Amino acid sequence: MAKDKVISFIDFFYPPFRKFMPEQTFRYAVCGGTNTVLGLLLYFVSYQYILKEQNLDLGFFAFKPHMAALFISFCFNFVVGFLLMKYVVFVDSNLRGRIQLFRYFLAFAINLLLNYILLKLFVEVLHMNALLSQFITTCIVVTISYLSQKHFTFKVKPEA
Repeated sequence: MAKDKVISFIDFFYPPFRKFMPEQTFRYAVCGGTNTVLGLLLYFVSYQYILKEQNLDLGFFAFKPHMAALFISFCFNFVVGFLLMKYVVFVDSNLRGRIQLFRYFLAFAINLLLNYILLKLFVEVLHMNALLSQFITTCIVVTISYLSQKHFTFKVKPEA
């Protein structure tokens, strides 16, 4: 099964990190890091090549290019992130899949909102570079994401 191959591949690199972090944290770092890099890459490609640093005009609303790129990358990150977290990182969670998905969506929406606010602040208020702003924002959001996923989305419910 693909899930088992992904877990085996990640766990192959775990031994040198065993002294520093639990296996689940290592898996989260690898999966979250991979998903984050994918998101940054999608953001860059969307911003530079798809949107060509131009507004995305939908007729009824025009997204600034850094915001449109954010939403494009987050659409992909939502799906990939949920699958990695559910089937690779938090495999011990005994919550129902639909509850996990709903909670993941809530945490994801909060992270998206936080990302939006921080990106807007850095780019439009502080006039920072959009790509650097997204990188800084990502570091903040990843930390909050890990805590929410571990203690809310994929928590292990005590057996009754």
